[in-house]
Amino acid sequence: MFSFPSRSVHDTTEDFNLQISRGQIEGHRAITVFGFNPDVDTSELVIWPDGATVATQETASTLTVSSSSTDDESAGTGARTVVIYGLDNDHNEVSETVTLNGQTAVTTTNSYTHVNSMFVATVGSGGSNAGIVYVGSGTVTAGVPASIFNLVYTGFNASTSAHYTIPAGYTGYVTNGAISSGQAGGSNAIVGKLIFIDSNEISHVGAVNALNNGIANYNFKLPIKVLEKTTVEARAYGSAVNNLVSAFFQIILVKNPVEHV
Repeated sequence: MFSFPSRSVHDTTEDFNLQISRGQIEGHRAITVFGFNPDVDTSELVIWPDGATVATQETASTLTVSSSSTDDESAGTGARTVVIYGLDNDHNEVSETVTLNGQTAVTTTNSYTHVNSMFVATVGSGGSNAGIVYVGSGTVTAGVPASIFNLVYTGFNASTSAHYTIPAGYTGYVTNGAISSGQAGGSNAIVGKLIFIDSNEISHVGAVNALNNGIANYNFKLPIKVLEKTTVEARAYGSAVNNLVSAFFQIILVKNPVEHV
């Protein structure tokens, strides 16, 4: 992370990153992306709570929101509404609040190419989502869509998907991140990767680490520059099955200068 000080709105010296988080640096935003996968096996997967590939699409369309539990609905004990943050056909940011209807699919108002994150906004007496809440496309079976763009794992109230696409009009700077793993026996090794997927769908490896029941931290003194419309994601695979893996990375989004003609 950056470590040099700057002046705040109160004319006192504060860390530059704190000022970004406080919204005091014009054109700068802080993004923290968390990922968790409770069962990483020997195939390389994005670190998120599902074994499938994170779905995206070139042409935006409406998606559906549903849950694996009938308790996640407008008057239920679980999640009642969720907020979705994604990108439209031009990779501009769009968001909306969706009222859940259990396992029955609810169609979004906006059209999306990517869904960067989602969180539960209101709940019933249970205090959290009773099932896995999905946003996706295609046929929905018992609340699960054929293609999954993002999800909220049971009881988490927020998506934990180590997958983020830089919006149009911004450049991202990856400042730091970490990956951790564990398993009951402690004998399995996992390999973690930080991947950059450009607008031509070409994947580039930005960092690789191997660990066994531990944590690896990355602090990029010179942040990694990531162009607009590029996807950043953390992936992992194990030497054996049944690995718990988590990861996070932080990005500073900087608004691109406007070109005058």
